[in-house]
Amino acid sequence: MSDSPLPPPEPADDQAFDAALIQAAFRLAGTEGWRNLRIASAARAAGLPLGRARLRFPSKGVLLVRFGRMADAAALAEAAEEEGVRERLFAMLMRRLDLFQANREGVLALLGTLPFQPRTALMLAVLTEVSMSWMLSAAGLDTGGIAGRLRIKGLTAVWVWTLRAWQRDRTEDLSHTMAALDEALRRAGRAAGWLSSLPFPCPGSAPRAKEEPEAETKEAGEEKGGGEESGEEESQGPS
Repeated sequence: MSDSPLPPPEPADDQAFDAALIQAAFRLAGTEGWRNLRIASAARAAGLPLGRARLRFPSKGVLLVRFGRMADAAALAEAAEEEGVRERLFAMLMRRLDLFQANREGVLALLGTLPFQPRTALMLAVLTEVSMSWMLSAAGLDTGGIAGRLRIKGLTAVWVWTLRAWQRDRTEDLSHTMAALDEALRRAGRAAGWLSSLPFPCPGSAPRAKEEPEAETKEAGEEKGGGEESGEEESQGPS
């Protein structure tokens, strides 16, 4: 009888399969580099069947798509109990970063190759905006119209800023990252407040109420009409 260990059981569902392969892929990327990563190598490292890996992950691009969805699911898994919008966004983005932290070395390897892989960088930029749209919607903010697009762009900038801080953060509790995220959200909130205070409406924002200006115009017209009548009465006086 062979003393070789039994192969690990195959995950019963796609979600568990994907998580196992993605974890193995980022672990390999951390040691061998992202450009040298092969899906087949990750599947073998995780003890997963190659045929199923080929069907589920035909390319590294698909791996990145599924990894992003996993990060979004982690961020959205818990109910938003925080009181304010900024607090809800902070909690969700930090939960999203938890998955990045769990695969830190591989994610850092990926980020290090982006300046030399523009197609991958562009794909990740598009995926990130989709993810930020989900975060905003979960926080109770509208993402439709021009104003919604501005919110998505703004939160994407917050995420990129925070991710750069995370790359440099070596603290166990990610205190530097949390501070960077908190400051970025505060700045974004101030910018949003400044836009809403402009004397002209921001594109996509609700129109200003017109009841008061119309009332003032009507009153001014009545006063002007009264003045004209008074002038006519004066002109009819003795010559």
